[in-house]
Amino acid sequence: MRFFEDLQVGQRRELGSYTFTAEEIKRFAVQFDPQRFHLDEEEGRRSLFGGLAASGWHIGSVCMKLIVADNQRLLEIARLRGEPIVLGGPSPGFRDLRWHKPVLAGDTISFSSEIDSLRASASRPEWGILQARNTGINQHGDLVFSVLASAFVPRRNEG
Repeated sequence: MRFFEDLQVGQRRELGSYTFTAEEIKRFAVQFDPQRFHLDEEEGRRSLFGGLAASGWHIGSVCMKLIVADNQRLLEIARLRGEPIVLGGPSPGFRDLRWHKPVLAGDTISFSSEIDSLRASASRPEWGILQARNTGINQHGDLVFSVLASAFVPRRNEG
């Protein structure tokens, strides 16, 4: 994580890839989204998806896991360099969540994040607010997931 002043609109980071297996799709669905096309291959084939489909919430959760892992990686790099450790704040929310195409069992999704906007917080001068477009692209190059997420980022100097 970096200070607000170190960030620029358009900065992009690759977060990593994840392969959605049938077993993981079903395990997530049983616990969090028990719809027939997430639980059974045949039901998935008969659905609009054409196969066992991952829950959109599963896809978003994987994206969040990769964001946190990349933040931890960046913190470790900063620590090894002797740089200040910058801890991000909470997220005030997101918008424009889209599941563009189904993610089927066996699909590998590559996630990335690109800074869309930056602004100082009017009510908390020690924080800036970042908006980033997080996306997932399948192995065929198709956009399958996108969300515009916001997060508080500490400022090096208040105001």
